[in-house]
Amino acid sequence: MKITKLVVHCSDTPDDRDISAEDIHRWHKERGWDGIGYHKVIKRDGTIENGRPDYWSGAHVKNHNKHSLGVCLIARNTVTSAQLVSLHNVINDWLLKYPKAEVLGHCDLDPGKTCPNFDVISWWSVVKDIRRYSQGGNDN
Repeated sequence: MKITKLVVHCSDTPDDRDISAEDIHRWHKERGWDGIGYHKVIKRDGTIENGRPDYWSGAHVKNHNKHSLGVCLIARNTVTSAQLVSLHNVINDWLLKYPKAEVLGHCDLDPGKTCPNFDVISWWSVVKDIRRYSQGGNDN
């Protein structure tokens, strides 16, 4: 499977409700899906939980699942700084395997959606520059 997109989502649950990948798995099963549609889930404290394995096509963004990996932040309006640190780590790990993949928010692929309720492309451009600087100017 050729991964070309790394897609950031939010759970759209109240910010004070810290759900788990297991909760999302149950909800998605109740909808008739094969299970959790995301590959990673990041809890409010920054804990990273596994969803689907990377080799299993996701169920997180219509018309883009075959060539993307999805990560879900447990949040609606505000993500925590711990979540952003973990998100950076997840994306960096994925980019080691899929260096040409584009980092996007769900809303960038599905107009009308607001998920993940922040501008992932702008956030990533800042983080990517910091990463590049910390690695001595490499464009990885």
